[in-house]
Amino acid sequence: MESTRSQLRRREGLGETQEKGVCGEGDGKTHRAPDLVQWTQHTEAVKTQFLEQAQIQLAELLDQAMWEAVQAYPQEDKPLPPTAPDTTRKTRELPHVRRKVFITRKSLLDELMEVQHFRTIYHMFIAGLCVLIISTLAIDFIDEGRLMLEFDLLIFSFGQLPLALMTWVPMFLSTLLVPYQTLRLWARPLAGSSWMLGAGLGCVLLAAHVAMLCILPVHVAVKHQLPPASSCVLVFEQVRFLMKSYSFLRETVPGILCLRGKGIGAPSFSSYLYFLFCPTLIYRETYPRTPSIRWNYVAKNFAQALGCVLYACFILCRLCVPVFANMSREPFSTRALLLSVLHATGPGIFMLLLIFFAFLHCWLNAFAEMLRFGDRMFYRDWWNSTSFSNYYRTWNVVVHDWLYSYVYQDGLLLLGRQPRRAAMLGVFLMSAIVHEYIFCFVLGFFYPVMLMLFLVFGGLLNFTMNDRHTGPAWNVLMWTLLFLGQGIQVSLYCQEWYARRHCPLPQTTFWGLVTPRSWSCHP
Repeated sequence: MESTRSQLRRREGLGETQEKGVCGEGDGKTHRAPDLVQWTQHTEAVKTQFLEQAQIQLAELLDQAMWEAVQAYPQEDKPLPPTAPDTTRKTRELPHVRRKVFITRKSLLDELMEVQHFRTIYHMFIAGLCVLIISTLAIDFIDEGRLMLEFDLLIFSFGQLPLALMTWVPMFLSTLLVPYQTLRLWARPLAGSSWMLGAGLGCVLLAAHVAMLCILPVHVAVKHQLPPASSCVLVFEQVRFLMKSYSFLRETVPGILCLRGKGIGAPSFSSYLYFLFCPTLIYRETYPRTPSIRWNYVAKNFAQALGCVLYACFILCRLCVPVFANMSREPFSTRALLLSVLHATGPGIFMLLLIFFAFLHCWLNAFAEMLRFGDRMFYRDWWNSTSFSNYYRTWNVVVHDWLYSYVYQDGLLLLGRQPRRAAMLGVFLMSAIVHEYIFCFVLGFFYPVMLMLFLVFGGLLNFTMNDRHTGPAWNVLMWTLLFLGQGIQVSLYCQEWYARRHCPLPQTTFWGLVTPRSWSCHP
């Protein structure tokens, strides 16, 4: 800092000397005072800009150094509390296995919102929502002579929501009681047939728990024909409970079985209850906690999530429904398909951004704040990615941590350290199947668009557009492919949705259910 100031002073003195030498006449006493003031103001501006840039770069370097130090920290050497089971015993022999480390940190968008330029971008999105509302009111007033916002799509999407919430209750109770009780049965310090009987009973309970979570939501959704938003609630909770149950058992069972009979039992029930609600899929007995709850921050995030839902409804009503509602009534052609995909790229990327902001930022941060959960890194700067491999790692850190810990690393444990591509392929396969299952559950029909985009094209792009590629051109390419991919999804799924309503099957058959109706529907 002092050296910078001294350099600036020397520059000012040099500038003044040069000015006197050039502009002075005879004795050098005359000089241009206005030029000197202008030069001083310029150097002050340069100094301020230099200090701001240095501060920003220094903060980024320190954040990066802290993150790398945390990731490289040898977690297996950290002593555990005396009451916690030593679940890292097996990982000590495998130095390439890294456990998730939780530290107190804010979400990236919360940090960026402190910058005025980024807040302006956020204000632009709010202005866009206002324009959509105004245009909707204006069009309704001009066409029908009334000022009224239509929420038919929103009401339809969240229809039968009470039934979905009632179905959620037994799913939650099963997840709350069965995995924890199973762990207690396995942790009992019994010997011989008594322990085998308890272990067998625990396995039966777990099988019943998994069967209930897999069958009950599907049965309710199919029998009562739940609309998309209500189905979305059920399927997300179904997948979340399954992943949390697996993480809880995967993190605790190895230590329990190794130390059974040594006075170390199951972890506390309160820690497991907290885990079921906190925004992470990796179980730990303790997490970093914030000192207090900011209820205004909670209300703000819930309000923003609701605003994103309204935003998505306006986009679908104004940009998608008028285009795709009658498209299935026209003959199928490559030209019409291509035009519909290009038309859907804009709404598709908007939907992607809204889903990201509403769920990964607003919803998760609201629950994290209410539970005083300290680690808010639910995503990273995926928008700066120059490779799809980095995009997949940074888009949804919550799910990525689960896949990396329990699919990729466990795959390496089973297959050895060499077949890393096989373990990575297993991650893609599981992720693609689950994504396709979610779309099938929510929309009510099977159309493997997501499966093909995620597994085939996404897998190829992950191995071809890897981290070796850097530079702005690769970021532009990634965004271009994201635009096209979202356009394909929105276009094909919307066409199939309306085709199945315009062309119902005369009789229900298996091939009729799995064959895309939009290819042959011409009512």
